[in-house]
Amino acid sequence: MTNGARPINILLAEDEESFVDALVIGLGREGFRVTVARDGSEALRLFDEAKPDVILLDLMLPKVSGIDVCRTIRSRSNVPIIMVTAKSAEIDTVVGLEVGADDYVTKPYRLRELVARIRAVLRRGVPVPADGNAVDRHVPEPEEGYREAGDVRVDLDTRRVFVRGDEVRLRRKEFELLALLVENAGRVLTRDVLIDRVWGSDYIGDTKTLDVHVKRLRSRIEVDPSRPSLITTVRGVGYRFDASGGNGHRH
Repeated sequence: MTNGARPINILLAEDEESFVDALVIGLGREGFRVTVARDGSEALRLFDEAKPDVILLDLMLPKVSGIDVCRTIRSRSNVPIIMVTAKSAEIDTVVGLEVGADDYVTKPYRLRELVARIRAVLRRGVPVPADGNAVDRHVPEPEEGYREAGDVRVDLDTRRVFVRGDEVRLRRKEFELLALLVENAGRVLTRDVLIDRVWGSDYIGDTKTLDVHVKRLRSRIEVDPSRPSLITTVRGVGYRFDASGGNGHRH
């Protein structure tokens, strides 16, 4: 597998030698180049040195936890991050997504599934032109450079969001999700539509990622996130942006 003329570089942050050995061999056969970090501190150092295209990040790392590694890397890079967690660590999975992971897998996993997820996050990656501004591939370009509904204004040209007149900083996927909801204000968007438009039709996984992003988005734009009035839940279907900020279904 290549990206232009070079192989895809994977930073594997994992301290269980049995997983390390199997993944280095298996991913190597798939055409990936693998750099191994056996603790969180080494992962941060090798991230700067190896400049990986994607990171496989175990949550339970020595020295610096996977959560803290993810948070640190996400503060300065949009490189795709796939979290690896034990099957029972549900809360860790949610926290991992909240600090910016793009996807997650649970141990034990099959190499075929992992490779599919790696390829999916790479295909979903947002190309970055010379000026450094990410190009949005999933939300169609409208005729105007902004969308506005109620107290929320989304500027698609500058990728800035204003809520009740104040600027709110959002991560890339949060911005794309809000832009899609605002552009379709008043309409119910199903979970499948939201996942397809924001994460891509090749997304592999459940809807936990969407729910975590909605929760995080509410915490940034709602007056009372515990009683959301802008992004409302239509149970069993999906979500709707209520421009009136008022009387939709409560979550």
